[in-house]
Amino acid sequence: MTMIFPGLAIMLTVLGFNLMGDGLRDALDPRMKN
Repeated sequence: MTMIFPGLAIMLTVLGFNLMGDGLRDALDPRMKN
């Protein structure tokens, strides 16, 4: 039970960074959009 919360925190952090990276890439390189 103690391992669930750190795992969730890490998962949310990674997900947030991925979304932020996608947003930054879209903002910096509009040509990459399909």
